[in-house]
Order: sequence, then C-alpha cells, then structure tokens
Amino acid sequence: MSHDVYFKRRQRVLQAMSEGIAIVHAAPEQRRSNDTFYPYRQDSYFYYLTGFNEPGASLILNAIDQTALLFCRDKHPEQEIWEGFRYGPEAAAEAFGFEYAYSSDDFDSVAHTCISNSPTLYALWGLYPEQDQTLMGLWQSVKEQSWHNVRAPKALMDLGVILDNMRLIKDPHEVNQLKQAAKISALGHLAAMRAAKPGLFEYQLEAELLHTFVQHGARSPAYESIVASGKNACVLHYVSNNAQLQEGELVMIDAGAEFGGYAGDISRTFPVNGRFNDAQRDVYEIVLAAQLAAIKSIKAKVSWQSVSDVALNILVQGLVDLKLLQGSVQSNIEQQTYRRFYMHGLGHWVGLDVHDVGGRHRGGKPILLKEGMCTTVEPGLYIPGDADIPEAFRNMGIRIEDNVLVTDSGCVVYTADVPKNISDIEDVMHG
Repeated sequence: MSHDVYFKRRQRVLQAMSEGIAIVHAAPEQRRSNDTFYPYRQDSYFYYLTGFNEPGASLILNAIDQTALLFCRDKHPEQEIWEGFRYGPEAAAEAFGFEYAYSSDDFDSVAHTCISNSPTLYALWGLYPEQDQTLMGLWQSVKEQSWHNVRAPKALMDLGVILDNMRLIKDPHEVNQLKQAAKISALGHLAAMRAAKPGLFEYQLEAELLHTFVQHGARSPAYESIVASGKNACVLHYVSNNAQLQEGELVMIDAGAEFGGYAGDISRTFPVNGRFNDAQRDVYEIVLAAQLAAIKSIKAKVSWQSVSDVALNILVQGLVDLKLLQGSVQSNIEQQTYRRFYMHGLGHWVGLDVHDVGGRHRGGKPILLKEGMCTTVEPGLYIPGDADIPEAFRNMGIRIEDNVLVTDSGCVVYTADVPKNISDIEDVMHG
C-alpha cells in the first residue's frame, strides 16, 4: 500500500499540535510463557501513523520544524535467521515514507535533543507504563539541565485527544480494510452456522470460524471468539466455548476477523437444530426489530443517544408484551427495570481496535454522528433461568450485531452477508 496514507495522517497531527513534539511507541512484545511470545500485534496508534509493524520502534513528531522521525531496530543478519526479516532504518525510511529514520539505539539521545526547549510534550500517557517512565526520565534529565539555558516542556499533553478524533472518522483506506474484515468475518459466521448441529461442542464451531478466517488471509481473530449455547449466551463475554450443543437450544456467536489491522465484529444467534421454536422466535423477532429500527435511524447529524433510544423502546415494549416486565414502557425505562434483560449499550466504534477509540460524548453531551464513523449496532436480550420467568423463555440469550458506516443520508451495513431473518437463517442451516 502507498505510504501516502500514513504521511498525510502524520501531517494532520503536526498541524493539530501547532507546537511542541509528540512521541509514540510501538507495542512491546508480549510473553506467552518462558521464552515463547504471542504473535506480535502492533499498537493501533503507532500503526495508524506509520504502517510499520515491527516491535522496538518509536516515532517523534516535531511540530516546530514539521518533521517526523522513525526509530527502528537495526538490520541483524544472524537474528533474522531465527526471527525473520526486519527493515532496518534505511529501508524503513524508504518503504514507509520517512525523510529520516534512525536506529532505536539512538532514540534517547535524539529525543533528549528534541525535548529540549520544546514548549509541549505530547504522548499517549498511561498506555504503556514502562514507556511512560522512560519519557518522564528524559523530561526530568532535560529539566536538570536548565542551568545550561535548556528548558524542558512546561506542558505534558495527551496525544490521544488529537488521534482519537482523527481515528473516529475513517478515511477511504480504512473503509476498504473494514469492508474486507467484515467480508471475511461473514464467511466465518456462515461456515459455523452451516456446521451447527446437536452433539457438537462450541469449540468445534469456533474452529469453523478460525479456519475460515485464516483461509481468507485474516491470520488472527479481532478478539476472542464467543460461541455460547443455551444459558451460556446470557454471559455477555463468555469465551470458554467448551459446552456441548443441545437439541432445542440457541447458540449465539460473537466473532470477527482482523484484516490489515482492522476488526470485523458480528453477532448472530440461531437454533442448534436449525429451527426456531415459538418462544425463541418471539424473543428473536423483538431483538431483530430493535436492530433494524436502530440501523434505519442512523445518519449524519443524529445523536447516538437517539439511535439507542429507538432500540431501547422496542426492546422494552417487547418485554412488556411477553409479560417479562410489568407496567408501561416509559415507567420501565425510567426505573431501568429492563436492565435485568438488556444491560449493555447499543454498540461501539469499530476500527483498528474492535472497541475503537473516540468516545460517545464531548463535554458531557452526546456527539452527533458524522459521515465516516463506523459503529456496531448490537441490541440483545438475556433472559435468566430464574423461577419467576416462564419456563419457555429461561436461559435464552439473543444478540444480533452488524458493522455500520455512517453516511450523509443514512448508513451502509458491511456485514449484511450473514442472514439474520429467521427464514433466511433456517434456509442456510437446512440448505
């Protein structure tokens, strides 16, 4: 891919900073056990600004002279025999569009020089405590040289404020990556849906997901896959995935592929035996109606809170109709009695992180949706097995989730390849 995308992002950050310098570090490697490590996954902020996918790297953005400096590991032929290719500074500068790239060994000395007499130091404070300590040590060493007519930054600023606002609006490259992640995620869900039958174990459906993801170039899921049958679907982040699928139960799958660093995030709920019973159908149709109405209400200049309210009203009305809640819809919403069955929000941003950055509020007020925002829409109902619940509804968890891109006049659903109408689901499972 052209490095222009990352260059333009760095330029936007430099312009937004107006003065000072910013320092961003690559993610550290994560130990799995003894001398083995998890597959490396780059820090999302660092990748967003560089496209560089090696550990041990750093980025300095200097708004004073409008430069961007990349630091990375040196070439090391012997270690590359064991660990694989690494760019080295010279090749990295050319490949990723940097005028200057240095050895990681030079970071401390160059950073010290850049920090000196800079009015502001921007960083992603709190993300990696060890890296914070390094930065604070550099800042302190500059302060101690004040008698040499060197001044340390007076302000320590959160770079996340700038980057989160940028990442909230997806650029064309990100949109393409999200579409591909959604497409691969959908293929995985279809494979699991077709494979489901009584007697299998949840992890066997998980295997269908992961096999399909990897076959289509997504080497990793975007998050730990949830394959929750029966009462397990009432556990929102259930990941044990070790129960046997039983005749007459539902199974809820919440899973997505990561492609090019970007996440897919889909939830579907379907019957293990391929046919919804009457009670399952009744609850499922409530959740589906809430999701479809919420998606229909999404467009630029609408608040996320208003979209959430659309879904909530339908869910609560459904619970009242099923006599799982008593009283009026409004009184149940005001008293939040619905939270026994619906205890999470309607959705979250999705991008380089499956729960992407950006927040839903500014200054305590809900933000308005803008063209280019990408969100999940995932209402659900989770009915416990308590004695006061009619037996037909006990231990039933249903969630339906899609990935949606906001447009000026509405929205586009990226994950529509996975059926969610009851008749379509049953056709797939019996096809």
